Amino acid sequence: MKYLASLILCLWLLPASAQQAKIIKLPQLQEMMAQKADHIKVINFWATWCAPCVKEIPLFEKLGQERSDVKVTLVSMDLDLDPNPEKVYRFIARKKLLSEVVILDEKDPNSYINQIEKSWSGAIPATIIINSRTGKRKFVEKELHEGELEKLISEVE
Repeated sequence: MKYLASLILCLWLLPASAQQAKIIKLPQLQEMMAQKADHIKVINFWATWCAPCVKEIPLFEKLGQERSDVKVTLVSMDLDLDPNPEKVYRFIARKKLLSEVVILDEKDPNSYINQIEKSWSGAIPATIIINSRTGKRKFVEKELHEGELEKLISEVE
C-alpha cells in the first residue's frame, strides 16, 4: 500500500513539473528577443527529434548554471511536426532541464525564419546570442561543442 501511495504521488507531481514549457507564438518570441536586459541572452532553437540538438543541450544547461550574467532560453521547434507538446514536457522532465524552455507554436518555418534571423536557412540546431546593452548579436546554425558558446558570448560582450 505504501508503494502504491508513493507511485500515485510521483505520477501526480510529474505533470506539474513537466509543465514548465510555455507555448508561444512568433510575436512573443520576437518580443522576448528584443526586450532590453542586463544579461546576455542565449536562445537555442532545437527539437526532441534532432540528435545534434539533444547532444548540445547539456552545454546550454551548464552555461545557464555557471553564469548569472547569461540567460539561456531553449526554443522547441517540435510543434511544427507534432502538435502534441507532451513529448517536449516529458523530455524536459526526463532530462531535468533547468533552463527556460518555450515551445514555438508556428506551423510553417518558411513563413517566419527570416523574421527571427535573416541569415537562417531554418536548419537546427541554431543559436542566437544577444547583448541588448551593446547591441551586438551573433547567430550560428550548427551544433555547438565545448568552449564554442563561451567564445560566441565573448564576441558580443
